[in-house]
Amino acid sequence: MDRQQEFVLRTIEERDVRFVRLWFTDVVGSLKSVALAPAEVEGAFEEGLGFDGSSIEGLARVFESDMLAQPDPATFQILPWRGETEATSRMFCDILTPDGEPSSADPRNVLKRNLAKAADMGFTCYTHPEIEFYLLKSQHPGPDGSPVPVDEGGYFDHVPGGVAQDFRRTAVTMLESVGISVEFSHHEAGPGQNEIDLRYADALQTADNIMTFRTVIKEVALQQGTYATFMPKPFTAHPGSGMHTHFSLFEGDTNAFYEAGAEFQLSGTARQFMAGILKHAPEFTAVTNQFVNSYKRLWGGGEAPSYLSWGHNNRSALVRVPLYKPGKGQSARIEYRGIDSAANPYLAYAVLLGAGLKGIEEGYQLPAAAEDDIWSLSSAERRAMGHDPLPASLHEAIRTMEDSELMPQILGEQVFEHFLRNKRAEWQDYRLQVTPYELQRNLGIL
Repeated sequence: MDRQQEFVLRTIEERDVRFVRLWFTDVVGSLKSVALAPAEVEGAFEEGLGFDGSSIEGLARVFESDMLAQPDPATFQILPWRGETEATSRMFCDILTPDGEPSSADPRNVLKRNLAKAADMGFTCYTHPEIEFYLLKSQHPGPDGSPVPVDEGGYFDHVPGGVAQDFRRTAVTMLESVGISVEFSHHEAGPGQNEIDLRYADALQTADNIMTFRTVIKEVALQQGTYATFMPKPFTAHPGSGMHTHFSLFEGDTNAFYEAGAEFQLSGTARQFMAGILKHAPEFTAVTNQFVNSYKRLWGGGEAPSYLSWGHNNRSALVRVPLYKPGKGQSARIEYRGIDSAANPYLAYAVLLGAGLKGIEEGYQLPAAAEDDIWSLSSAERRAMGHDPLPASLHEAIRTMEDSELMPQILGEQVFEHFLRNKRAEWQDYRLQVTPYELQRNLGIL
């Protein structure tokens, strides 16, 4: 037994932990949980916990349903919202096949596999997400059918006595108590919209942190009599919720994206990484923007990026190079602005990393930077500059992903097929719906 496992077992005994929750996700990133008695934890470390994988979306087919969940002791945390009496803890799990091999269908394993490839190329990948969400008065819509936000505040607004301020303070405190470092938090542009930015960490830890973050935000909202949603675009008239993520690659202690004296201080490695992301973005958009509603955000304005472009400090670009601060070479990074808050972070970071690494491997050339507000250009101007559009709907994103040669390599054939099957079913369900928009527009005149 290793030292981390011993630490977990000792902490469970010393803190009188009564329940140990084992967490993992299905193919679309829904959190799954099973509670383990403390006496069973040592056995789970050694052998894993058996469960029916065919009942979890994307994990296994019925005829190969037996799976094992093996807890990762490095992710052990006490859950503060469960209280001090009869304490509850959690660990993330790796999913294994019955013979103890990592399951190719496990989203966490997909990311670990791509991080291992980066390591083989000499790189460690760090990420820093900016997570937006809406805080609503309840889960139920108001009289007009729209959600009801908790306030009417705007970007960076300080709302005296505001519900959101108390909420953010409690949420940040709780996040810190489960080992998630927060950089800053503020009110976003939409009414009831908030943003909390997590401090940079390696990509696997960040993905685990995002899954914990969503749970903490939901729990704090319920405790305070409100409701938090990570739906990409809950309001027609207000901005959607993105999860802009900053990426950097390190070679040992050196930032591989930094080159003194280069344009924007960006190295050739960084430019190739960006070129890979831009070239393959249409193929992975179904992963980073996985719901029908995601495309209402992408094409709904409000600084949402809809075209293949990059720019220095240009917030309408899909990939942004943040402002360089003299003497801060280690902080050189790029920001991908397409991903939304409802993405499966394991798969989303895997496809972004995989596309960037492909750019480095193949020596892709980065096109010219976008100087203008891309939304203000005409279609002809965008075409002339090479700013092709991202997929305009989930259907288009599915079709583009189906034709990709790279996505099955990054995701593995099983996740690739299961993910597409799930998304095709969602699109089919959506196609059959008669929406309030259609009724309002057509019922009285047709």
